[in-house]
Amino acid sequence: MANTKNPFGPDGWTPDRIGTLDGKTFLITGANSGVGYEAARTLLTKGAQVIMLNRSPERSREAIRSLKNEFGAEAKVSLVHMDLAVLESVRTAAREVLDRAPSIDALICNAAISQTAKQQLTVDGFESQLGVNHLGHFLLCGLLFERIEASKGRIVIVGSNAYKMGKKKIHFDDLNFDVKYSPWHAYNQSKLAQMMFGYELQRRVEVAGTNVVVQVCHPGASRTNLISGDVSTLNKILIRLIKPFFQSAERGSWPEVLCAVEADVRSEKLYGPTKRAETAGPIGECPLDECALDHEAAAKLWALSEEKTGMSWSP
Repeated sequence: MANTKNPFGPDGWTPDRIGTLDGKTFLITGANSGVGYEAARTLLTKGAQVIMLNRSPERSREAIRSLKNEFGAEAKVSLVHMDLAVLESVRTAAREVLDRAPSIDALICNAAISQTAKQQLTVDGFESQLGVNHLGHFLLCGLLFERIEASKGRIVIVGSNAYKMGKKKIHFDDLNFDVKYSPWHAYNQSKLAQMMFGYELQRRVEVAGTNVVVQVCHPGASRTNLISGDVSTLNKILIRLIKPFFQSAERGSWPEVLCAVEADVRSEKLYGPTKRAETAGPIGECPLDECALDHEAAAKLWALSEEKTGMSWSP
């Protein structure tokens, strides 16, 4: 059942609610374009420091140059190179972040890949969408958790409404879809895994009384380059036809900024656009399918993620 009342008013949440962020540090994965880039822009307008964790140094330099042209050479934006598809790259990036950032006010897990046409495995042997979207972020969160806790900071998981489409489950018996690969089902699984992890981390943090806020959001349908590259020709055609109806990347970034800075957030909520089947419109609380709150599956996923990443951690 859809929400009828937005806790942030009829116009929903907007960046106008943000006060100064001077002295605060935000990490954003996948911030050289799309909603991650726009989230960085919004945070910079409020005086924050933004550290991008991106795969492409060249595109990152272009993004940073653009932001400094807009906000001035003194704009506090920088890069830590990281490839979420390579666990050793995540470990190296985490060490660099810990060296450079005495405090972390929020880690925004924004980067993602989508609709990989043919099965691809990461160097660590994971189906690429699960590896990048979930397992790489799981490891990053674990490696940075103590610094985030010491800063009384936040972890923001950027999900997708694809989590509740398809089979709505983690394929524990065939995580890599070796039997019958489907770009769509693999993507659905990766986003469900991200969100299950987010809510499980939220529960564990609250039980432990840890000084970390964990929130989950989705960007709706936004004009970004998420679905590109080796996506099937049919999907490329479909996206090209419907993309003009998508909202801007700037509006798509608002839910993750909300989750990173807004004081009035609650547990077991999904923040995002609330109209047109949660693809656009005012930002607020969205209906949350129970598949994301499956405690048994989430605990199993947590244990499996520790095994796959080689990192055991307890909030």
